[in-house]
Amino acid sequence: MTPAAPSFELLAGADRSPVILHVPHSAREIPASVRGGIVLDDEGLERELDHITDAHTAELAAEAVGLSAVAPWRFVNRLSRLVVDPERFPDEREEMLAVGMGAVYTRTTHRAALRPADADPEPLIERYFRPYARAMTDAVAERLAVAGRAVVVDVHSYPTAALPYELHGEGPRPPVCLGTDSFHTPPALLAAARAAFAGCGEIGLDSPFSGTYVPLDFYGKEPRVLALMVEIRRDTYMTEPGGPAGPGLGRLAAALATLVDAVTG
Repeated sequence: MTPAAPSFELLAGADRSPVILHVPHSAREIPASVRGGIVLDDEGLERELDHITDAHTAELAAEAVGLSAVAPWRFVNRLSRLVVDPERFPDEREEMLAVGMGAVYTRTTHRAALRPADADPEPLIERYFRPYARAMTDAVAERLAVAGRAVVVDVHSYPTAALPYELHGEGPRPPVCLGTDSFHTPPALLAAARAAFAGCGEIGLDSPFSGTYVPLDFYGKEPRVLALMVEIRRDTYMTEPGGPAGPGLGRLAAALATLVDAVTG
C-alpha cells in the first residue's frame, strides 16, 4: 500500500470512439495515510476488501478493449473505494449515508465500524473525490467535443448473496443487471446491451442495483451523454469472495465488446 499510487487513470481509445468504460471499484490499493484512519486490523481489512471490491472488472474492461473493432476509452479508479467512493454524492443527497457508506465510508459491508463515526470526510473528498470527478467530467467533455457524443458504460460486479449493507438487496439478483437512468439511458442503448449480453444468462433491470454514473455537470442536462451500468453477478466469472477469475470472464469481455461496437457505430 503506497501513497505514490495514482488515484485514477484515463486510458486512451480511438479518437472517434464515444465510449468510456468506467471502472470505479476494481482496485484494492489504500495509501498508508488513509489506512491509518481505518479501524479494522489487517486481517479484517483484507476480508472487507474481498467483499467490497468489484474484483477483475478492470481486467474485464481491458479484455473488451482488445476485442472491440474501435477501441473505447477507459477511466479506471486505481484506489479502493474504501478511500473514497467516486460514485456517491459527496453530501446529504446520498441515500447510502443511512448505512455509513457515503463518499467516505464509516461502516463495512456487514455494518461494523470502518472509521470512527466522527471522522471528518472532507480531507479525503478534497484529496481524492473532487479531482476524480473533475477528471471524469473532462473526459466526457472531450468525447463530446471530438466524437459528438459520449457513452459512459459503468463496469461493476456484485455478490451472489446480498450483503447487510445493501438497501435494496431483497430483489432479483440475475447474472447480469443493467442499471439505467430515465434521461441518459435511451431505449436503443438498453436494447443494445440486452442483445450483447444475451448469451451470459438472465438479464435484469435495476435490481439489486440501479442507476448509472454521469458527471454532475451533464446530469439531466446533456442528452448527448448516454450512460448505462453493467453489473455482473460474481459467481458467473470468479470465486467469491475475492478469489481468482474463471473462464466466464472471457465470455463477459466478448459481450462487453459487442456492446461497445454496437454503440460506437
